[in-house]
Amino acid sequence: MAIVKPFKAIRPTKDKAFFVASRSYEEYGPEELQAILQFNPFSFLHIINPGFKFEKHITGKERFHLVRNRYLEFLEENVFLKDKEPSFYLYQIEKDDFKSLGFFCACSVEDYRNDVIKKHEDTLHHREELFADYLYSVGFNAEPVLMTYPDNPTVDEIFQKKIQREPEYDFTTTDKVNHKLWKISYPEGIEKLQNAFDGLDALYIADGHHRSASSHLLAEQLQNENPEHNGTEPYNYFMAYLIPESQIKIYEFNRMVKDLNGLTKEEFLIKLDEHFRIEKREDGLYKPSKKHEFSMYLEGEFYLLHLRMTNYAFSNALSQLDTQILFKTVLEPILNITDLRNDQRIAYGFGKHNLIQMKERVDQGEFVVGFSLSPTTVEEIKAIANAGLTMPPKSTYIEPKLRSGLTIYEL
Repeated sequence: MAIVKPFKAIRPTKDKAFFVASRSYEEYGPEELQAILQFNPFSFLHIINPGFKFEKHITGKERFHLVRNRYLEFLEENVFLKDKEPSFYLYQIEKDDFKSLGFFCACSVEDYRNDVIKKHEDTLHHREELFADYLYSVGFNAEPVLMTYPDNPTVDEIFQKKIQREPEYDFTTTDKVNHKLWKISYPEGIEKLQNAFDGLDALYIADGHHRSASSHLLAEQLQNENPEHNGTEPYNYFMAYLIPESQIKIYEFNRMVKDLNGLTKEEFLIKLDEHFRIEKREDGLYKPSKKHEFSMYLEGEFYLLHLRMTNYAFSNALSQLDTQILFKTVLEPILNITDLRNDQRIAYGFGKHNLIQMKERVDQGEFVVGFSLSPTTVEEIKAIANAGLTMPPKSTYIEPKLRSGLTIYEL
């Protein structure tokens, strides 16, 4: 069974929630980041970028300690307050035709250890250690792990009743995303939610594999430092945002390669012919419409690549994944790209306009060839996670992307 636990969140006061909430630090360009830090004193970016106060770029342990200090300042100045009772936090994100309604909770490190919380990506140990050190120093978790669960009528009924009431927060950010948050703190609602998740065999990580692995590493460290621990300490849990499977949005990453590994265009097409039926497209931009088809852009022309089923064996869930098929039939054997994470000859693009951007980057000479794929599905993610397998890097770009600073979990 899956454990979900309410917690006493540290949250911005109602009048400051709009100003505090920030996107992921990596999403900001230098000019936008500078403008926010200069003109918005309440932005959560001041906490995670503490060097701005000293006009200095600060890294390592020194930065971790200053992050802690900025966090304490936000508490001292009543930008943040701590809730008095443990709660689940229902959070809705809405933009255009996309809406997600899920909840913040604390999930069990023990569930992660015992594979109740399922993974589908590899993690890098040095990144796990770095983020565990960060959590140890700052003492709080502000970036939840995004996880999914099967749509559940009981959970949905609780949520639909709650959202009829006035939310704690209701604001729209400058990227035209509306954010609403409600507290579920009444015992009956908490018990119903926990009972609903008691019946689940698994939760699936959608985004946040390194964050969950680091929380597990931190818990082991603190358990060793506190031999009398009883498993109820906050560090035995980590903050997660859980949404039903039907409300997750998955986009594809395309692949762009800088050269053909010494091959001419004709030689490259001949090698592709072993695994694909190749069809030149005359109708401009072309995006694959089904699984095991790939769009390729090369020397100003789009091609449709149909996988030849007779020449490719499906042995497990991973072998059926389009990112794995492209790796095993093209990127590795023909283009000699063996390390998808670190090879400088390959780059990735995502988003609604990524096909156009891929074409532009090839036309400009930055890359020689680009490949577009169909998005990975939730069912594929679950099949790979259930089998204990891992996807190639950049197999999924998943929404919703959550704001930082709206709920904070103290460790």
